[in-house]
Amino acid sequence: MRRIKKLLGPLAAALATGGPAAHQPPLARGFLTIGGTTYIDPHGSYPLAHHLDGSATLIINDTDHYLTIVTERDCCDPPRPTPRHAPAPAHTPGRDLVLAPGERAETWRGDSVRVG
Repeated sequence: MRRIKKLLGPLAAALATGGPAAHQPPLARGFLTIGGTTYIDPHGSYPLAHHLDGSATLIINDTDHYLTIVTERDCCDPPRPTPRHAPAPAHTPGRDLVLAPGERAETWRGDSVRVG
């Protein structure tokens, strides 16, 4: 019992004095809007739901962090309407879509939105 107290003593002291906490990614400040849902001070990943009618999903980055549209299944995207204009370079297959703070984009691709 004495050995356990000796081993756990520094841990108990650190917890009692407010020692280092578990590492968590920093929260983004601001708002993340995906479609019709707005998240306040987001962190981590958020699902990207696509519309059944094939229309694009609007993503608005009103945070102080970069956002990445995570695409895991480019080969299995549902069919979408043919655009009337040439697609922007960010919408070409095989490239991640990254939004800087203050940017917005419409996308047909992606599974989730990752903050940071």
